[in-house]
Amino acid sequence: MRRWLRLAVFSLTALLGFAALISNSLAAASRPVLVVPIDGVVDQGMAHLVARAVAQADDEHAAGIVFDINTPGGLVDAAFQIRDSILDAKVPTLAFVSKRAYSAGALITLANHTIVMAPGSSIGAAEPRPNEPKYVSALRAEFASTAQRNHRNATLVSAMVDKNVDAPAYKKAGAILSLTAEDAKRAGIADAISPTLAGALQDAGISGTLEHAEYTWGEWLARFATTPEISGILLSIGVLGLFIEMQTLHGIAGLIGVSALALFFGSHIYAGFANNIVIALAVLGVIGILFELHVLPGHGVAGTVGAAALLTAVVMAFGFSFMFIAAQAVSIAIVLSVIALWASSRMFPESAFMKRIVLTAQQGSDYVTSSDFGALVGRLGFATSYLRPAGVANVDGRRVDVLTEGDFVPAGAAIRVTRVEGARIFVKSIAEEKA
Repeated sequence: MRRWLRLAVFSLTALLGFAALISNSLAAASRPVLVVPIDGVVDQGMAHLVARAVAQADDEHAAGIVFDINTPGGLVDAAFQIRDSILDAKVPTLAFVSKRAYSAGALITLANHTIVMAPGSSIGAAEPRPNEPKYVSALRAEFASTAQRNHRNATLVSAMVDKNVDAPAYKKAGAILSLTAEDAKRAGIADAISPTLAGALQDAGISGTLEHAEYTWGEWLARFATTPEISGILLSIGVLGLFIEMQTLHGIAGLIGVSALALFFGSHIYAGFANNIVIALAVLGVIGILFELHVLPGHGVAGTVGAAALLTAVVMAFGFSFMFIAAQAVSIAIVLSVIALWASSRMFPESAFMKRIVLTAQQGSDYVTSSDFGALVGRLGFATSYLRPAGVANVDGRRVDVLTEGDFVPAGAAIRVTRVEGARIFVKSIAEEKA
């Protein structure tokens, strides 16, 4: 009886253990594996996404997180935030370098428990900009500590940041280190090489149902609006809006232009490129331009200062590490603005609106010059546009082109015709005469 009892207990224990093993395997297979894209420029929008994804994986007790990496780099602050989020994750993390992990992307990759690289991919090139000693030293320490935490070669990853670090087996003296997938595997930086994400997961021992993390609307808008092409379009709309407002003074074009500029700077703030100094310069620039248009037109000081401040804000909004991208966006804005004005003048040459914003040699019946203008000397009227010093006035019910003696006269001001020289009608403000 004792023998049968022991056999029964042993069989029951084995059966329960086997059932538990099957249950755990099924549970592990059903747990999610969160796939997070690290694609394009590293910015605050990406940092927000990673922080949300890590929190979600921890809350759901996910089987792991895989970061699908293909980035040329980006903001150092955002890279630090992403690194910290990955290191704080309570679930296994995997970096799959599908194409390249340069600069900030290299730091993000090194923060993961497992690194798998696709054939033909590469990692490294993390020298900071500007490459001053204090920035190099700080970033090198960040790379080294991250590598040490995951038991990787700290000296080798330091060579990705500091060209003075020796790694003769992988780079020439005085060069920044970048590694191919094969070299990274040989150096122990990468754990495996796999052409697919599925293979990378298998190499990392992570299995489960794949769930893809997606950007929120705000994160997506910030990343989308900060690309050079969209930034150039927004800047073009802003420049065109302010230019048309300068000619029409209706307010609508100015509102559209200011809104486009607000979207440009707002997206760069959200993405982490801009700061309070950039915003202050942008506001100063817009105020200076509007002051020149509506308050004290013609003197040029406010407009010049405003334009310079706005241009500086635009360049700074991209960050000093992305000066080339800033120049690209500004160039796009200038080209699109010129093309838009040229195309509009050709497509709508007879449009009353276009006549307000485009110079034309064609004159209507109200502008025909004649000797009758001599009879206007001494007549009173009012300015229908800003006289800077040229403009349009209404004299004795007639709409005529006029010139001041060099003074600037606001629209609506009472004026008197002082003299006529051929087709040129000179006027003076009544307020100035009384003064």
